Amino acid sequence: MNKPSRQLAIAGVLMAVLCWAGNALVARAFAGEIPPFALAFWRWSLALVLILPFVALPLWSHRAALRHAGWRLVVIAAFGIAGYNTFLYSAAQTTAAINITLVNTCIPLMTFIFAGLLLGDWPARRAWWGMALAVSGLLVLICRGDWQTLAGMAFNRGDLIMLLAVLDWALYTVLLRRWSKYLAPIPPLALLGIFMLLGVPMILPLYLYELSTGAQLLATPANLSAIAYTAVFASLVAYLGWNNGVKVLGASTAAMGNYLMPVFTAILGWILLGEALQLFHWFGGAMIFAGLLLATLPKRSQRAAA
Repeated sequence: MNKPSRQLAIAGVLMAVLCWAGNALVARAFAGEIPPFALAFWRWSLALVLILPFVALPLWSHRAALRHAGWRLVVIAAFGIAGYNTFLYSAAQTTAAINITLVNTCIPLMTFIFAGLLLGDWPARRAWWGMALAVSGLLVLICRGDWQTLAGMAFNRGDLIMLLAVLDWALYTVLLRRWSKYLAPIPPLALLGIFMLLGVPMILPLYLYELSTGAQLLATPANLSAIAYTAVFASLVAYLGWNNGVKVLGASTAAMGNYLMPVFTAILGWILLGEALQLFHWFGGAMIFAGLLLATLPKRSQRAAA
């Protein structure tokens, strides 16, 4: 792997996590305004409308590769498009943001385990130490520097839904890597396009059920802006960066980027909402960055070869 491609992949993962930090803020801010299935459906529908003019011809020209990938595309679309964010938006209705962040800490661990079981790709010892350091930094952020906060936390149905989201995303990430030989001939933008084409119809029944319960989406400027953000940044930009990161870095290494989610969320809250950054933010963030650096630096032999 050459150095520029690795750096580009790392930048893509960081951009993805930054966009998803904004997505978490949107989910929290609009939990009472936009029903969860409506947000998932219109987010991906708008993203599909935006991307379709650019991928229609590439999809047609790569139809043989798409047929070869076959049912694998359906499975990945179910996890990556229809699954994770639908679970997350549903969880945000009944649980606190801090609980969502805490459950999200399981994503790298579950990805490590699935990568080992499905790919035979067990991380090196240094990666486990890096993950432990990142988890410690994340706990500092979650408990706001007071460990008694963790003991007083309560969990509910939304946390169980978020646990399903974690399992969903870990499988999505690992399957991208496992079936990479089937996906590699398809250009990245076209690949994301076919995932959307397959995933949006899977969300539609959930959205129709939500409508049948009386839930409504009001077309206010704020609601439409929130959907637009999730469609462009949390969908198109983030997924392109993440998918390339998994392809180049591997599933386990890319998954470590999830630990930066609360760091970026805190920074965005400071910039956009005026929320002050406390000492524990800086301390916890530094521990997370150190853990990521420890886990993702190439081996000495790889550095020498580069």
